[in-house]
Amino acid sequence: MALQYDLVVIGTGPGGYVAAIRASQLGLKVAVIERESLGGICLNWGCIPTKALLKSAQVFEYLNHAADYGLSAENVGYDFGAVIQRSRGVADGMSKGINFLLKKNKIEVLMGTGKLLAAGKIELTKAEGGTETVEAKSIILATGARSRELPALPIDDKKIIGYRKAMTLEQLPKRLVVVGSGAIGVEFAYFYRTMGSEVTVVEYLPRIVPVEDEEVSRQMEKSFKKIGVKVLTSAEVTAVDTSGAGCIVTVKTGKGDQQIECDVVLSAAGVVTNIENLGLEELGIKVEKGRLVVDDFYQTNVPGIFAIGDIVPGPALAHVASAEGIICVEKIAGHHPEPLNYQNIPGCTYASPEIASVGMTEAEAKAQGYDILVGKFPFSASGKASAAGVKDGFVKVIFDKKYGEWLGAHMIGANVTEMIAEVVVARKLETTGHEIIKAVHPHPTMSEAIMEAAAAAYGEVIHL
Repeated sequence: MALQYDLVVIGTGPGGYVAAIRASQLGLKVAVIERESLGGICLNWGCIPTKALLKSAQVFEYLNHAADYGLSAENVGYDFGAVIQRSRGVADGMSKGINFLLKKNKIEVLMGTGKLLAAGKIELTKAEGGTETVEAKSIILATGARSRELPALPIDDKKIIGYRKAMTLEQLPKRLVVVGSGAIGVEFAYFYRTMGSEVTVVEYLPRIVPVEDEEVSRQMEKSFKKIGVKVLTSAEVTAVDTSGAGCIVTVKTGKGDQQIECDVVLSAAGVVTNIENLGLEELGIKVEKGRLVVDDFYQTNVPGIFAIGDIVPGPALAHVASAEGIICVEKIAGHHPEPLNYQNIPGCTYASPEIASVGMTEAEAKAQGYDILVGKFPFSASGKASAAGVKDGFVKVIFDKKYGEWLGAHMIGANVTEMIAEVVVARKLETTGHEIIKAVHPHPTMSEAIMEAAAAAYGEVIHL
């Protein structure tokens, strides 16, 4: 007899496991199907272990600049294997934490691969062998994404690698070429450069971190150049010769082709969805541009089958998948959740300096016809930033002149990924610029820069 549930979730990344737990809280009988590790890419190969690597790099950077703080640290070195091991340990701990949460919420974990047979029916190919039929009133697909492979960059996990291998290299490459300068590319470029690799970043578009506000891109490039990262924009890798001891990378630029010698090439040119072998075609589930078509509450065109996270339109971010999962199961359970506002999703990059943003860039606001007020406060004018020795960067805010609506915020600097939530909440509450100016911020903090930037937009800034 088939296993029977109210809800089965395929995939246990930050979309899948969060959806499962919320569904259990709402009284549904829930199972999850996972083919690899609980927590998915985010916990095991993405958000969490990369932050552990970046912390090691940051501490190493501090030790190398101890003299700037009146301290001395001699013979500073590192064990690269131990750095990697620490990162894996953090990831393993988080994955065990997910196991605990699923058990606590009485969610059954079925290890293996799930394939849709019909609405309400899944074929489970078990990890230990054999198959079983699983039945559920509702099914959520949360199968996530993997590294996109470019034709000129076939990943072999030796000389041409994706982000997973970049987290577990046996030794530090002497020279590294990073292709793509989104969050993944920029974070690894910072990590490897700080640990001592020669790093070149190749970006196809005219500027690095291209989804960010233009001023943020310029500041990031300046900060990268300061630490010795070479940046090539409006550039494309057309070939990689891996026949010798290392790699010879051919890069097409506006000034003609150039060749770069390196040990390893990291392909960080986005992700591609995991939607193969799910039974989508057989059931006639609609897919456009590699993503499943869903309604405001994540139901596909086949009733009872839902999809969330990287496999549906919207930003491929962990916190987006979690929010979608919660909205989806609340709807399944008969509640009345609000649809997700995709205009108020924060994006973060955890290199040094960090980048955080939400809402429209200045260019987007102008293109949409808004009459805008822009305020900018540099961290060079912040007491806390000066005391901490992290004066690079700024906070930039954009308001609609007519109604004071907060259209966007763009930050680059130390700890800004911890500061962006203030803007997300303020925008959710439809807070105006004047209300931010009048909300007393603690001194000295990095977050004061948000208030100061708002004051700058309205010509009331004190500390500039």
